[in-house]
Formats: sequence, structure tokens, C-alpha cells
Amino acid sequence: MIKSIPSFLAYTLAGAAVVLVCVQASAQNNAYPYKVAQDRMLWHDNVDREQKRLLGLGGNKSDSLIRLVKDENVNLQITDALIRQVDELQEGIEFDSTLNTNNKKRYLRGLEFLLRGYEGGLDRHSIQPSMAPALVEAYKDAMELDKKGLSIEPVIEGNSYGVGMALVDCFLLPYENVGIKPSRLVLIRKYCELHQGSIMDVLRQNPDLPFADSLIIVAGHRDIRQLYDFAAASNGLGWRIRNSKDSVVHMVALMATSKSGQLYFPFLDNLVKGRTSLEEIDKVKGDDMNYYHLLVRTRQDYALRVLEKDTPLEMNALTDMLEKKGKEIFVREINALHTVENPAVRFKVLDPLSPVELYYLIVLSEDEIYTSSYLGVYDRIFQRMAAPFGDSLLLQVHGDYFRKFIKMAAAYNKLDHFLGTMDRQNAGTVMRSFIIHLENANEEEAVDVADSYSSIFEKNPTLARFILDEVKANYEKNKLAANKKGIIIYKLLQTLFESADTTTKTDLSASLGIPPVYKVDYHSLADDSGRVVQQVFFYGDKDKDGQNSYADFMALFHARPGTKPEWKVTENPQWTTITSIRGRPVLIFANKPLLGDDDPDDKAQKALGTYLVDHHLKPTIVIHRGHSYHVKYTIGQMAPTARIVVLGSCGGYNNLSEVLKINEDAHIISSKQVGTKTVNEPILQAINNTLLAGKDIEWLPMWKELSARFQNDLPAKEKFDDYIPPYKNLGAIFIKAYRKAMAE
Repeated sequence: MIKSIPSFLAYTLAGAAVVLVCVQASAQNNAYPYKVAQDRMLWHDNVDREQKRLLGLGGNKSDSLIRLVKDENVNLQITDALIRQVDELQEGIEFDSTLNTNNKKRYLRGLEFLLRGYEGGLDRHSIQPSMAPALVEAYKDAMELDKKGLSIEPVIEGNSYGVGMALVDCFLLPYENVGIKPSRLVLIRKYCELHQGSIMDVLRQNPDLPFADSLIIVAGHRDIRQLYDFAAASNGLGWRIRNSKDSVVHMVALMATSKSGQLYFPFLDNLVKGRTSLEEIDKVKGDDMNYYHLLVRTRQDYALRVLEKDTPLEMNALTDMLEKKGKEIFVREINALHTVENPAVRFKVLDPLSPVELYYLIVLSEDEIYTSSYLGVYDRIFQRMAAPFGDSLLLQVHGDYFRKFIKMAAAYNKLDHFLGTMDRQNAGTVMRSFIIHLENANEEEAVDVADSYSSIFEKNPTLARFILDEVKANYEKNKLAANKKGIIIYKLLQTLFESADTTTKTDLSASLGIPPVYKVDYHSLADDSGRVVQQVFFYGDKDKDGQNSYADFMALFHARPGTKPEWKVTENPQWTTITSIRGRPVLIFANKPLLGDDDPDDKAQKALGTYLVDHHLKPTIVIHRGHSYHVKYTIGQMAPTARIVVLGSCGGYNNLSEVLKINEDAHIISSKQVGTKTVNEPILQAINNTLLAGKDIEWLPMWKELSARFQNDLPAKEKFDDYIPPYKNLGAIFIKAYRKAMAE
């Protein structure tokens, strides 16, 4: 016993209950204030030892208070429960005339396990510190039931999972309470209610639980992809899933046991609701073109239902498949034929597509479609419309992805044409819809609006003023409604849009509370040894694009005839190291674009990454060279130290967002097209020359000089204009500022 004096005092002061507990933490060396039978002394001492351990959790073993939280009142309540009340329980057990010696030892052992279980629960985070009083009270209730030979299950049912877990172990030895087995089932159910993402793992180990079917439905509706993965398993859980009577679970099980399951998945909601059948999908699943037609029709159907507040199951699966098939079947082919002058040949694969199907091709391929490919697809939309009105097109898709469509039209200089296909009033309505209700939209849609403004400001100042006025009006509207998200979005957009007018001299960094966007300090790029480390990612492609890109890149570091070398180049089978000879130290590491069946360029990238980590080399500049569909692999391996990221391919929302998750201060250079030698070389040379001189990277003057360099070369100028410098990358700036503001 840890003797407590006085036992417990409670006062009410100024309407608040203040609990005062005073405990003496020193053990009494078995000098209990009452006589303890010698053969039970060990069991009392074991309880006291656990109490001492809890008193020392705060770091002070001689403390008189169990200090687990900042709130001292809570600590007092915890101490009262685990010290005074447990002491009283010890005394009560010792003098309970209804108990024999073995049962007294058993309940004392239970108290020891109770205190251990509390500490273990704290470590596992299954128990909150403040649960101590409830735990002790539950032990009292359970002990009374056990003394009568009754089940403790009602106590387990009536308390939290953490309390129940600590309690159930107290009634196992030397014999189990009759309610232990049903109590364990109760605890499994409570655990699953708390951790729904783990239900399937629990059921895999316990497929015969009496409530397994209901748990399968809960877990299955919560995570259909996980349900699909488990449904095909040849074990007890797989059998339970396949025999479920729930319509969603049953349909997912049918798909999972089919060889074509992934092709059925996008249509799950319509399959469950009986709006389509597996047989209908079977008719088209082997034909890419007809399967794409069905995907688009289903997307139109789902988009309408979303407007009607009916969210279809696994709509993301439909979107992902529509995007995947659009890129694989159409976009990559017309991109690959970009050197073919005859449009009838280059765009022949698009011949069977309707205007709506072409629309989805555009909005879902932002991160891969080339400028010339986009223009060809866009023109064919209106050529194939019986009545080529833009508002009619948006009505057919029920406004689905309309902000993305407008953003891309602005970026590729087609917005004026698009708005010109409808009467002035409808055009105004479309652009007003582009701006309003962003407080109810997702982050990507707000980024699309931000991204569009630079292009609109340059091409159509009148429309830009209209948009800015709408942004201001919506800001005031959200202020009146006290809508935090809306206030943040529209204030950010207003600041960004006003900055597009350089005469305002808006300091975005100061206005938005984010790091500088116009320059990167040299010292932030150099490591402790003064070195600037760069990592360049190349990919081996069957079309030799990656290999050609690598050759062009390496040509930057060869000395011109009659000049002294500025760079030292060394190679090994997997990567090349380029080291500056003059000026400040710059180290560039580039993996080789290897091609082979076992993905050798991936192995080269990983080997290089390991080398950089092992030698404490931290890249602050990361460059992606290659097709857009490789970008995700570059981002996945990007060092968190990356301050400048040159994507060399489209900087769509997903790419920008993922880069900024890795380093929220990254400066991103992206392009509407895949990187081209004509532009890449001058940009990289300008960056490296600045680094060799030990100067800060200042984007405005650098971009001005580069623009002047291309002024007399129209084809090169058009390609250069596809590149977006960090200070004009309004989407990236918006993401940085928005996430910062929402977190405050």
C-alpha cells in the first residue's frame, strides 16, 4: 500500500470543482496501517511496486503525483484513482470475510495487472491518461460480479475499448471469469469500430466471428479497393465475402473473382444499381475504342448524378480508367506523331471520337498532352459539333471539369475562341461560374483558376478585369458569411491576380507570407561544404527520347574548341558525375538512360540515390528529363532538400502538389510540353553560370535575358513561351499560400 493522507478532499470554489489529493509516495516497508496476512504480503507488495512505477512516470521517482498531462487537476484525479482508490481496494480485499485466501490473492493479482494494463495501454495509445478513474471503477464492478460467479461481460460492454482491454486480463488467473470469451468478442468489435481500416486484417485472422458479416459490410463500403483485394483470397474471409448478401459486397466479390475485374471496377455503381450488367461490359471490354465510349457515357451519367447530390460508388476508379485509356490509346499516339505534318495521319486515331469524348481526352491528359496535340484535339471538338456552341458542350458534360477546360483553353490561347462560340451573355455566365463557389470546390479547381490568370491577363485584359472584379465580389460575399475557406481562397486569388500587373509592384512573398518567389538565395542551395548538388533523372525509352535527351544534356559540359574546359566528367556503368573546374563548386549527378527488360534505369536511379545518401550529398536542384509519364517516378525519388525543380514537362496540379509536399518552398519550372533541347540548354546554362559565380538565382532578369535570346527565332520563342518560371507559376504559389493559410 502507498499510504495516502488525507484520503480525499473535494471543494467547490467559484463554481468549479477543485480536487485535491495528497499522497505520500514512500513505501511503508510492509508497515501497513492494518494487519496483512504473511502469505498475502507478496501480492500487496506487487501492487505497491506498480503504484511506485506510475508515480515515477514523470521522471521523478519520489514524486507524490502521477504526472501524465499538463492539466494538474487531471493529474490529481488520476493519482486519486490509482493510489488512494487502489489502496482502499487492497484494504477491502484483505478484510473481505466472504473471500478465501486464494480469491484474495486473485483479486490482489488483478489489481497488479490493472496497473500494468493501464501503463501498457498508455504506451499503446489505447488508453488515455484521464481514463484512470473509469478503469478503477470498472474493476470494482467486475470484481463484484466475479465474486458472485457472474460474467464480467456487461462491464466490458459498458466501457471503452482501452478500459476493457486492461480489465479483461485481470480476471484470467488462476481461473477465468465465465465472461472472458464473450468479452474478448466484445473487445474485437470495439477495436473494429475504432479502427475500421484494420477490420479486414482482424477478420483474416478471425473469419468465424459471429458478427463477421456485418463487419465485412462496414469495411467493404468504407474501402471498396481493400474489399476487392480480400474477396479473391482462398481463405475463410474470402469465402465470407463471396457469400455476403450485401449488394455492393456481392458485386465486388464477383468482379474480384473474374479475370476482367479491373475493367469492371469503373462501372461498380451502375452494376450495383442494375443500370448496367457484367454482360454489357463483356461486349466491349476487349475493344479499346468501344470500351472508351462506355467509359465516357458512364462519366456523363455520373456527372449528372453528382449535380443531383448522388455520389456514385468508386467514381475515382472511373476517372482513373478514363484518364489511363485516354492517354494510352490516343494522347501518346498523337504526341509521338508530333513531327508528322499531315494532320489526317497524325490525328487519325481520333476519328471515331465524339466532341464529348474529345473533351474528356483534353481535361484528363493535362500533364501529358503536347501543345500541338491539344490544339488538334480542341479544333476537332468544334468541327464535329452540329451546333458548335461552347455552352452546349459544357451542358453535355454537366459542367464536369469545366474549370480545367477553361484553364487549359487560356493556357493554349483558345479561350477567346471558346467564349466566342456562344453569345455574350452566356459567355459571361460561364466565366462567372468559373469564379464563383470555389469555397465549395476542391483545391485543384481553385489552382486551375489561379493558373489561368496569367494567360488571360496577357491575351485579354478586359476579361482579366472582369475576373478580378468577380474575385473581389466573392471575397466580400465570403467575408459576410464568415466562411474561412472562401475568405482565404478569394483573398489569395485577388493578391495573385493583382500581382500580374507589374505596375502594382506587389510583393507576393510579403503579401502571402510565403518564402520569396522571385529569387533563390545562393547560400540556400549550397551545402555546409559550399557545394551545390544537382540530380538529373533520365529514362531509357524505346523511342530513344531519353537517350537523345541525355546526349543533348551531356553536350552542355563539353569544352568548345579553343576554350579551356569548365567541367570534369566521370562515369560509371550507372551514372555520370559532372564537377565544376572553375568558379564555385557545383556537382551534377545524372543517371544513365538505360533500357532493358529488368528496368535498368530504375536500378541506376536507386543506386545513385543510395550513393548520394551514403556520401551526405543533398541535391538542392532536381531536373526531370523525359516523357511526362515518367514525372511521377522522378517526384517519388526527389530529395526533400530540392529548392529548384525543373520538371521539363507539364506542371499539372498533381505534379505541382506532389513536389510541394516534398518541399513546400520549392521553386518549380515547368512546361506545357515535354522538355526540348532548344530551351532546356539555355535555361540550365543560365542557372549553372549563376551558380558558378556564387550569385543568387533571380528569375525576373534571367527570364528577361532568355526571352531576348529567343526573340529572333520564332519557333524557339514559341517553345520558350511554353516554359513557366517560378514567379509566374501561380498554381504553385497558390498551393503554397493556401496550405499555409488553412493550417493557421
